Amino acid sequence: MTELTIGALADRMQCQTETIRFYEKEGLLPAPARSAGNYRLYGQQHLERLAFIRRCRSLDMTLDEIRVLLQLRDTPAANCVEVSSLLDEHIRHVADRIGDLRTLQQQLHDLRQLCASVESHGCGILQELARGTDAALAPATGRHLRGSHSHRARR
Repeated sequence: MTELTIGALADRMQCQTETIRFYEKEGLLPAPARSAGNYRLYGQQHLERLAFIRRCRSLDMTLDEIRVLLQLRDTPAANCVEVSSLLDEHIRHVADRIGDLRTLQQQLHDLRQLCASVESHGCGILQELARGTDAALAPATGRHLRGSHSHRARR
């Protein structure tokens, strides 16, 4: 494989150039070589590592989790038990979030029902949101899923 510029790597991996720079800044991708014109030049190792990172991100792993996995991946004598342990912890985290999302879904359904219950006194949904004191409508954990809305760019 010939060396790729950051734009060519981004195109090939279907991501933004800013994402690649971000992963470099975070230490997940090694610094690339530079051309005589000071362009970043990426090789096969960058392509493979970026694919690994993006696959982990698609599984909603945190940067810290990915950092640990990359360290284990880069250690030839790494023990699979450590990888399994990290994955088990991530599975528990996902299960907790699923529960939170189910609670959120029910809260949104309950809120949506307020539209039918108010006749001419304005929007029941907006009134309930403005009250801000109903504990039943408070988020279970306060966590919001990054990238859970289509208008937000994903890393």
